[in-house]
Amino acid sequence: MNRRSLISLLGGAAAASSLSQSLRAQTQAAKPVIGFLNPTSADSSPSRNRGWRLGLKDAGYVEGENVAVEYRWADGQIDRLPDMASELVRRRVAVIVVSGVPAFSAVKAATTTIPIVFIVAQDPVALGLVASLARPGGTTTGFNYFGAELAAKRMELLRELAPAITRVAVLVNPANATTSEATLRGAESAARLMGLQIQVFNASSSGEITAAFVALSRVRPDALFVDPDSFLSSRRVQLVHLATHHAIPAIYGARAFVEAGGLMSYGADLADAYRWIGAYTGRILKGISAADLPVVQANKFELVINAQAVKLLGLTVPPVLLASAHELIE
Repeated sequence: MNRRSLISLLGGAAAASSLSQSLRAQTQAAKPVIGFLNPTSADSSPSRNRGWRLGLKDAGYVEGENVAVEYRWADGQIDRLPDMASELVRRRVAVIVVSGVPAFSAVKAATTTIPIVFIVAQDPVALGLVASLARPGGTTTGFNYFGAELAAKRMELLRELAPAITRVAVLVNPANATTSEATLRGAESAARLMGLQIQVFNASSSGEITAAFVALSRVRPDALFVDPDSFLSSRRVQLVHLATHHAIPAIYGARAFVEAGGLMSYGADLADAYRWIGAYTGRILKGISAADLPVVQANKFELVINAQAVKLLGLTVPPVLLASAHELIE
């Protein structure tokens, strides 16, 4: 090969490489970016993560292929949410997915233009998140999984599994006042109707959870009711371990607790909830306004019981309760 041919070949290769890089850059620039703000940790709920990605796929999006996701996990530290929300807004994401009222409030304070898709534990109309369920209005829509609103039902199930109880400890996270206050209203109302006494314990950190169980051991309640708070959910292994150590029957708001060895849970199917959220996010990316997407309310609830925990506590699952259980984990 002569010198002129070599120079021509190298020049052509350089031009092809430059064109390839340019096309790749254009493709990456055209890829929409989703912001995902969550108060828990990335590994706190595998079923949630699977549901979220399935929902995106339902809408025609696959993370890493035709959509990118900027994740921000607060690891139970709610005070980090405002800075994380601001980061996502500066990143100019196309839509932001939030879990819980504190995360929603952080994003709402940071932007008035980026669409928000939420998942919350209470009525979003009563919370002032949307104008109505059918027509949310503004730039917001999402999913209500009735976490706090099922407090009375959980209290009834706890009494059904452990009929001898008279005193119930209720553990809440005061840093998430919206959820904890709603949980306490439901728990207190149900307790009055059933003639139960309740005592409230607060925990907003791992150390405070340990301290709460030290206090619990002194007053010796008959059962434990755990608030469906995102921070407490992220500390489920610690909570289940302590409840087992103190041999106290406990009910939780999500099946992940029972999978970790907890006694019983009752709540919405969160994998299904996040699938809805993923699908809604995809529809917004395709140009549908959040204002035109009705808020979805959970209609799939599951009662999950851990058979080993039942045996360890010396309890017997009544036939009626067993028949209504969605799953009995051996």
